[in-house]
Amino acid sequence: MTTIYFVRHGQASFGAESYDKLSSTGEQQAVLLGQFFKQILKQQPVVVAGSMVRHQETAALALAQCFPETEILTDSVWNEFNHQQVFAQYEPRFLQPELLKQDVAQESNPRAYLAKIFDGAIDRWISAEFDHEYEETWQHFKDRVEQALQNLCVQLAQTQLRYAIVFTSGGVISVVAGKILGLDAKHTFALNWAIANSSLTTLRLVGSEPQLLSLNEHHFIKAARSDLLTWI
Repeated sequence: MTTIYFVRHGQASFGAESYDKLSSTGEQQAVLLGQFFKQILKQQPVVVAGSMVRHQETAALALAQCFPETEILTDSVWNEFNHQQVFAQYEPRFLQPELLKQDVAQESNPRAYLAKIFDGAIDRWISAEFDHEYEETWQHFKDRVEQALQNLCVQLAQTQLRYAIVFTSGGVISVVAGKILGLDAKHTFALNWAIANSSLTTLRLVGSEPQLLSLNEHHFIKAARSDLLTWI
């Protein structure tokens, strides 16, 4: 029976000119993840990663700890939606990421403030009313991820490999979980906000159908280095 581990990338560089790069915390999270994989995986997995830098860096750092010879298969279907554009269409000044970081830092409860911004931006995106303003609509993103999941499950059912790892992002993982659980868009993105950096969401294949075994596992980080636990 095949087990698929979906990994959210390590902490990226929030508020920097280029978000798409791991922070030093993100690099340490990826190393802890790889050490955990070394404990739980009994044989070499097939590994797929999105083409974003944060996906590739997380995969490389994690695999160096457990299966350094494993090839990383890159596929952009596992890339995140353009969250910076989604933020900027909601509030134009956030076209400059450093301004969002600045605003968040000034709040007494930064996480609550960012959650408010995130919810408002996502609500606008998923409403379909403003689809013409986005490079990728919510429906296109959802369809892309669901098709990628279906294709992966069919391939794995045919090869009967024991383990697969997909290095991707929180929005993608939310859509995967939402599809299996039958969630609407609003509840799907409620999951996204809770998914920790470098956490695991685990599926099991029954035939070619995925079943959700776990969501947002991050105990291996909390137990080893609770100071490295992040969601942003």
